[in-house]
Amino acid sequence: MKLEKIEKELEIILKQLLMSEKKSAFLFQEVHKKYKHSSKNLFRYLVLRSFDLRKVQDALSDLGISSLRTAEVYVLDNLLNTLKLVKLLQNKAWNPDAGLSRIGFSQSQKLLRKHANTLFGTKEKKHSTHIMVTMPTEASENIDLLRKLVQEGMEIARINLSHDDIPVWEKMVANLKQVREEMQRPLQIYMDLSGPKIRTGEIWVPKNKKAGEFRNFIRLKSGDHLWLTTEKTQAKKAVYGERGELISPAEISVSLPQIITDVKLGDPLFFDDGKIEAQVIEKGKSRVKVLIIQAHKSKLGSEKGINLPSTKLNLPSLTKRDIELLPFIKEQADIVGYSFVRNEEDVAKLFHELDKLENEDLGVVFKIETRDAFDNLPLILFKAMKRRKIGVMIARGDLAVEIGYERISEVQNEILWFCEAAHIPVIWATQVLENLAKKGIATRAEVSDVSISVQAECVMLNKGPHIVQAVKTLNNILVKMDTHTSKKKSRMRPLIVAKINLDKINGLTKQVLPPSTQKEQLPPEVSTIE
Repeated sequence: MKLEKIEKELEIILKQLLMSEKKSAFLFQEVHKKYKHSSKNLFRYLVLRSFDLRKVQDALSDLGISSLRTAEVYVLDNLLNTLKLVKLLQNKAWNPDAGLSRIGFSQSQKLLRKHANTLFGTKEKKHSTHIMVTMPTEASENIDLLRKLVQEGMEIARINLSHDDIPVWEKMVANLKQVREEMQRPLQIYMDLSGPKIRTGEIWVPKNKKAGEFRNFIRLKSGDHLWLTTEKTQAKKAVYGERGELISPAEISVSLPQIITDVKLGDPLFFDDGKIEAQVIEKGKSRVKVLIIQAHKSKLGSEKGINLPSTKLNLPSLTKRDIELLPFIKEQADIVGYSFVRNEEDVAKLFHELDKLENEDLGVVFKIETRDAFDNLPLILFKAMKRRKIGVMIARGDLAVEIGYERISEVQNEILWFCEAAHIPVIWATQVLENLAKKGIATRAEVSDVSISVQAECVMLNKGPHIVQAVKTLNNILVKMDTHTSKKKSRMRPLIVAKINLDKINGLTKQVLPPSTQKEQLPPEVSTIE
């Protein structure tokens, strides 16, 4: 690609960026003052990634100018400097207006680090990535376990409010605060809201009627039918004929009857983290029949998760129980995790409840675990930036089921990029060193996974008998990888999510601005690129 062509391509991008930013200024008005630069940078990144930059980026790399691949944290400054170098190679003098709201690479990196340290309550670290650990029930009694975890590198203790109860959580918090005081280490307490629990109901079917034996699972195989019902039932197992043919399908209840109303014929369902795949083939008033497409696991038990990636669920992201627990969280925790967030309206609902509690100091982490949450991520981030202490968790387990396992690597990277552009810290979660934590030995694949996780500002480990060793191993890997890796480089193809969210923002712009201002020309200070 000739220099003139590269210059023209960059000028088109810059022109579009500045024009779009001026029209979308309303996006930046309500954000926290500490996120003013960040909100503009996120918008600029959306514009940048709506273009296909692969050819121009390859041409820049040939010239030794490869900065667009690392443009996330300082989009405008990066673009202006790149264009300036291209012009200088053609002996063209060009100085972009100094009045533009710009932020450089070093300043942007410091801003991201500052936001992470503010959320996680740390200042100086051996490595850039913090370590979070999910607390087992044992943490309410075994304070020595907590001492060992902190000694090996745990900086954030996660309490999952889907398990145990307030008395147990209070004991955990008391022990954590005691350890924090004893060891004089930064130790944040993170509490996860449960959100709406979409799970299988109680399963208790006869195993041997004469002996009075029961089991808490049903068996399923590919091709089977299964009834999901809103009625309270302990489940019914399938009835088969002498030749093994299915006479009567199994039946189980669901934790939230609303999903029976919302689901449609043809909708896919996944049980138990995607281990069993099904599809709706029949629907009645109080129950639906599903066809088992694949059963990677033959047993379906009680309280197993149900994912409905294509179903529009009319469920609140913030449940009545969540709202009731917020005062407790305010008093006991440093950070709250927001489950099942799907759009910017969900963000506003939580912030409304937190405003009632008059607590600006509580950190908020938005868990990206559904397809809707990923599709709406940029708008979620704009709304989130209204508060000072915010972060994002990539909940890779549910997210992989929702979007498909073949896309999880792609999607988790896009989440990292959008959050880096917004200077918002990210928590890398689900199955990190899980084999090590549970069985005492790490697999090669999960060690490789940890080496990628250094791109995030925090990594979360789940509980297990060998969790202390897992924390120690994670800490060692992070220290080593931190000297080699800082974020990433990409090919720069256009991002669909960037285009989708820009279209939504353009729709909002037409509602905010009067018609006479919707076709404004470029501001005078950038007319030099014409």
